[in-house]
Amino acid sequence: MAGTELVIFDLDGTLLDTISDLAAAANAALQANGFPVRTQEECQQFVGNGVTKLLERALPEGHKTAQEVEKIRPAFFAYYDQHLTDVTRPYPGMPQLLENLQKRGVKLAVASNKYQSATTRLVKHFFPNISFCAVLGQREEIAVKPDPAIVDEILWTSGAARENTLYVGDSDVDMQTAHNAGVRVCAVLWGFRTREELVPYKPDFLASQPADIAEMVA
Repeated sequence: MAGTELVIFDLDGTLLDTISDLAAAANAALQANGFPVRTQEECQQFVGNGVTKLLERALPEGHKTAQEVEKIRPAFFAYYDQHLTDVTRPYPGMPQLLENLQKRGVKLAVASNKYQSATTRLVKHFFPNISFCAVLGQREEIAVKPDPAIVDEILWTSGAARENTLYVGDSDVDMQTAHNAGVRVCAVLWGFRTREELVPYKPDFLASQPADIAEMVA
């Protein structure tokens, strides 16, 4: 894919395998408030739209209200902020991909629905040698993905052309975000959603391993 000047990566399920630590935090919040816990497999289906949606989906039927979510949110943040790197790791080959693209002069960015402080900490912790032009997470004043606002902000910050941008993600939310932003999209098959869930969104590319992305941008 000649002419690619910017690659925007989703974080959870794309750059990092975060599900164990996210599930542990969700369950800590549920337990602290007397609710039954969820399996990691359930939590994997709940993520993708930010903490509020994660907790709403994790709550049992009859308790999925804004009031209940607000009640359990503090326990989630208290736990996750202390444990966000316990089990989380980059997907195999991802650090090498980022280094490869950086050496080739491709601009790199992160666009996540994870809250900003955790997004920043995780990227700095796991990819300290990568100079991202933008690392953006969920912030109160910015609409969450699949709204394209976060992609538009990265395009403005980086100066990259929309037609020369590739968005890389693992979920239906990511596919919709890229389509809404008018950029090409690569669906990765190692994350939190299956090929069968992603193909209906007509991604421009499919990647089975990070090295596939290096070849796309060649």
